Amino acid sequence: MRDVLGDIADWYAAGEPFALATVVHTFRSAPRPPGAAMAVSASGEVAGSVSGGCVEGAVYELARSVMASGEPAVQRYGVSDDDAFAVGLTCGGILDVLVEPVGPGTFPEFADVAASIAAREPVAVATVVAGPGRIGARRVVWPGRASGSLAPGAPYAARLDAAVDDDARGMLAQGVTGQRHYGPEGERRLDDLAVFVHAFAPPPRLLVFGAIDFAAAVARVGKFLGYHVTVCDARPVFATSKRFPDADEVVVKWPHKYLDEAVSGAGGGSGIDERTAICVLTHDPKFDVPLLEVALRTGAGYVGAMGSRRTHEDRLARLREAGLTEAELARLRSPIGLDLGARTPEETAVSIAAELVQLRWGGSGRPLTDTGGRIHAEVRGDRR
Repeated sequence: MRDVLGDIADWYAAGEPFALATVVHTFRSAPRPPGAAMAVSASGEVAGSVSGGCVEGAVYELARSVMASGEPAVQRYGVSDDDAFAVGLTCGGILDVLVEPVGPGTFPEFADVAASIAAREPVAVATVVAGPGRIGARRVVWPGRASGSLAPGAPYAARLDAAVDDDARGMLAQGVTGQRHYGPEGERRLDDLAVFVHAFAPPPRLLVFGAIDFAAAVARVGKFLGYHVTVCDARPVFATSKRFPDADEVVVKWPHKYLDEAVSGAGGGSGIDERTAICVLTHDPKFDVPLLEVALRTGAGYVGAMGSRRTHEDRLARLREAGLTEAELARLRSPIGLDLGARTPEETAVSIAAELVQLRWGGSGRPLTDTGGRIHAEVRGDRR
């Protein structure tokens, strides 16, 4: 929904009803992940995509039908052996799509959800998509409060809602979107009821250290991948917003001091978690050694450093002298990026981005022509 938020927020504010189609489950090589959304307004305007073009026509017709009936629906799209002319995906994947009518009467919390997403505040929308409950029943969960119910009026509603609240907050902390299964009363050992939890966690952070031309390219591609990008350098003449227009923030501070503050959440920072990527592009010992001392002891999921292999060996020796363990040093991705033969700042940024994507989804990094089996690995939930 994040991709279509601008359009649908305007429709909602104008009082124009619309249907929202959301991918709630995928199998095999589905083209878009859970959470991908497409919206259809009452006037027939379309925003977003659920499959990159394969089934959009069929989803559009279903959306129009849902708006007319006022009843949500879940539809599966994929390859059909029984009916070769059925609407399907050319990639061979299968996806389940929830289509629901949206307006003040059907989704009163929408404006609050949209405001939280726009403000980068964590919020999760949990919706019943299969089972004995009412399809489309919804509960909105924030870290400190919740609204709505997945079983309105039922005597067991509080137990089910409480179980989903706990899971939704855990998924928000991890940045994971996906389905969870429960018994009718929230029993986690049962799978009668399927609930899709769309977790709108704040964007993952990309911390780029070193205000050089390579950093500008990395900031650009990081923003394209959906990161909240920070560029940090101790030299004010180089660390300027004009030189890094794609960065969300440009910080003039000694890198290791800034990272120390980010780890503690001081100065309004949001801390460091497993979704955080740290790119050290300074390749100057007085900057990168104290910075990596801090970085390799954080919970960041990615720590990479630029430099030649000789620079890397010298850096490792200095870090060992500083007291880092072999386990901590093993976390360092250096030289940074995948081996693409990159030379220019832009090509190097692509190689770093490729490594970030590989680590996020568990890819091999090999050409797809040299591999077999599924293109997209099965995952328990998508990090969004």
